[in-house]
Amino acid sequence: MEDEQLLYAVALSQLAGVGPQLTRQLVSYCGSPKAVFDTLPGRLLRIPGIGKSVAAGIHAGSKTALAQAEKVLKQAQEQDVRLLFYTSSGYPDRLKQLPDSPPLLFFRGNGKLNAHRVVSIVGTRQCTAYGQKVAEQIVEALKPYKVLVVNGLAYGIDIVAHRAALQVGLPTVGVMASGPDIVYPAAHRKYAERMLAQGGLLTENPFGTKPDAPRFPARNRIIAGMADCTIVVEAALKSGSLITADIAHSYDREVMAVPGNINAAFSEGTNFLIRSHQAAMYTCIQDLVALLNWDIADAAVARRAAAFNPGDFTVEECKVLLQLQESRQALIDDLSWKTQIPVGQLASLLLGLEFRGLIRQLPGKKFVLADT
Repeated sequence: MEDEQLLYAVALSQLAGVGPQLTRQLVSYCGSPKAVFDTLPGRLLRIPGIGKSVAAGIHAGSKTALAQAEKVLKQAQEQDVRLLFYTSSGYPDRLKQLPDSPPLLFFRGNGKLNAHRVVSIVGTRQCTAYGQKVAEQIVEALKPYKVLVVNGLAYGIDIVAHRAALQVGLPTVGVMASGPDIVYPAAHRKYAERMLAQGGLLTENPFGTKPDAPRFPARNRIIAGMADCTIVVEAALKSGSLITADIAHSYDREVMAVPGNINAAFSEGTNFLIRSHQAAMYTCIQDLVALLNWDIADAAVARRAAAFNPGDFTVEECKVLLQLQESRQALIDDLSWKTQIPVGQLASLLLGLEFRGLIRQLPGKKFVLADT
């Protein structure tokens, strides 16, 4: 996203009465963040969900919002924080499709938030030796699959999984309930610093935001929304981990739970998830592989690689096919940005590949390889 558009995108987040859904509605109808501020109040009223007070507020508060946005951009530059608006190519695609996802994210680090495979490993903050061992075993088993591990940087299972990922060389992202400049708990700062070079820190909260209690359930929705599967390792019946599992269910994402001692309080939650069929049982990595069909996907990639002869395609066609192999599916705008092929030329190229039976189009102008 161009710097000017990013400025206006951040300014949208500074407007009173304009939440995530209205932000998307405004950008969708107006065409861009800047166009929202350029549109007269009378025309804004024609947009569903925009009342007189909101339209007037956008017009009256534009100067203040833009001034605040400039400060945010300056802070981000000084602290090496990337600002990801939901239309940005770096914004997590898995979140982008959810109705309550934050329109603006703050990210520090070098990790790819759109990794091919993403798993979250959550659990109690007072984990037992058993829970710690299992969490470490899960992460170790994920290594051959090059998984991005997403957690909340909290005490217990969260930090065990982060630490294990760092040790085995997997990228790991900590989703925080604070601003990008506040690491909580402070005791995990040393791990957070290492994660910047092997993943990163992600939050929806602006600079200076303290980790107040209500922000943790909101944080959990990002953890659940970013992952293909949430694995619960030790949790009480009433816990944030079960909230995260419930959120994952609402997003139609997979949930797994590790069975535990029937006499242990911190196994009540995981055993309940399994007993009530709200989670598949995790006993080994093959349970996860089978649930997410990773073996089938890997076999398909191998078949494509064996059949893929670069001599049969133009340079631009190779770029597109290789990009779809990596990202599984992509919008035409994302493909254009990642391959550096103009949209007009890309549209014709995609049509040709579709006629040849190599790719197919999904609703919403998304493209995938034909056998995906």
